Amino acid sequence: MTIWIDADACPVPVREIVIRASERTSTPLIFVANSTLPVPRRALIKTVQVAQGFDVADNYISQHVGKSDLVVTQDIPLAAEIVEKGITALNPRGELYTAENIRQRLAMRNFAQEMRDIGQMTGGQSKFADKEKQAFANALDRWLQKNKA
Repeated sequence: MTIWIDADACPVPVREIVIRASERTSTPLIFVANSTLPVPRRALIKTVQVAQGFDVADNYISQHVGKSDLVVTQDIPLAAEIVEKGITALNPRGELYTAENIRQRLAMRNFAQEMRDIGQMTGGQSKFADKEKQAFANALDRWLQKNKA
């Protein structure tokens, strides 16, 4: 059981929450990014720096993740791949990606991208606030309790 972090766009508070949870529960943690990350050196924490490029970190995670692992990502196509493999995926706002909701999320993502491409929509998600941090911490704790038992 390992927690994988798609770390290129992962909010710093989420990194901190996952590091504390890893230490508290002795759960291995792997950060994957295409740049160097400031994470503490610990026996259970590993960083993998992949080459620059579109979806390189996502592909690495998808190829190395195991059935009992958790993937933390904001990337909906990566989450869809992970869910299709029967692996748990969680976004940094504490929402689980499931077989029931991932297709809708992909459709919404694609629609939003089309609107941005034609200039009809700008901006992104709302600010990452305390409510989202707490929702993520709670979802992570539920997953850890369920899978450590």
